[in-house]
Amino acid sequence: MAEAVLTISSRNYSSWSLRGWLLCRLAGLAIEEKIQPIDDPSTRAELLLLSPSVLVPRLVHDGAQVWDTLAIAEYLAEIRPQAPLLPKDRIARAHCRAVCGEMHSGFHNLRSALPMNLKAHHPGFKVWAGARPDIERVCAIWRECLATFGGPYLFGEISIADAMFAPVATRFLTYDVALDAVCARYRDTILAWPPLVEWIEAAKAEHEDIDELDVEF
Repeated sequence: MAEAVLTISSRNYSSWSLRGWLLCRLAGLAIEEKIQPIDDPSTRAELLLLSPSVLVPRLVHDGAQVWDTLAIAEYLAEIRPQAPLLPKDRIARAHCRAVCGEMHSGFHNLRSALPMNLKAHHPGFKVWAGARPDIERVCAIWRECLATFGGPYLFGEISIADAMFAPVATRFLTYDVALDAVCARYRDTILAWPPLVEWIEAAKAEHEDIDELDVEF
């Protein structure tokens, strides 16, 4: 029986929906999924990065409504302290929160230049120069975390950081972004994470498309 309701939109295009869903899976929270249709004007605006959305993801649990992904992560860590959401070590936990906050609030050029599209693949894609610093910063975070905490996930064991960066791993695959060996190995580790595999399979079965995000680049 579902303990909570999580409102999401397109599995194929919505990176924030993916993050919220992965966080619930990490927490072991049984959820009922409520799907916001992509032809809804607010949903469409969010997916096209034309406006911030308060529609997705939205978690309703035990009287609480939480609609920001990072807030959902902290809420789940509070109600599921036994779940593998945050590292046990204080220093690692602080580092984890910092990189999650950076992912949450930054990388706007990467989001614009490489929108999430799990059904697409663009071999030899030429990445816009403005997105390169964002890609380099993501890779620097990955290398630093993997070197410091030993891998295979960013903080050794799976955590909210891996859920926050999972959509970036899918973007790197979709747009054929060249990565060094360390980052490529982490990308592949995340892409093989069973909950993400499950989400991607469901995304590929979706019939709804957004023409603006399915153009030939």
